[in-house]
Amino acid sequence: MKTDKIGIYPGTFDPITNGHLDIIRKALKLFDILIVAICENPHKETLFSIKERQFLVEEAIKEIEENWRIKVETFSGLLVDFAKKKSACAIIRGLRAVSDFEYEMQMALMNRKLSNNLDTIFLLPSLKWIFLSSSVVKEIAKFGGKIEDLVPKIVAETLKKKFEKGEFPPY
Repeated sequence: MKTDKIGIYPGTFDPITNGHLDIIRKALKLFDILIVAICENPHKETLFSIKERQFLVEEAIKEIEENWRIKVETFSGLLVDFAKKKSACAIIRGLRAVSDFEYEMQMALMNRKLSNNLDTIFLLPSLKWIFLSSSVVKEIAKFGGKIEDLVPKIVAETLKKKFEKGEFPPY
């Protein structure tokens, strides 16, 4: 009996970008099931609520051909505990720059210490997304810049509505 290889792609996804979707597509080539795990961190202020972020991710992944292999879930607490509960074999992390690697390696080593059955796989986004981050998208949107080619349509529309209401990101 074959057991599904389950990978977890954790993040804040505040909001999801085309760079995130690129990593999701790459991860689907490696895993049978991919869980996009949206972190609820009470110490980190986000523009979108956990429910809004979950909705945006669920809508954004509809454009991915094999989206039936993707589960979108929220979690709080330790990622290794969530991964164990989901029977995941790996954590997927996207890397854009050397500065990302330093932080991500430290987290990967700590996760391995907490659970030596859990590997971390680092994936690079396509070159066209290497500069992209949720923070950059929010900053551009805040000042009315064009973000339609950086994020899924639903995210661009939702950001525009938030900023028209005067709901500015907390940074």
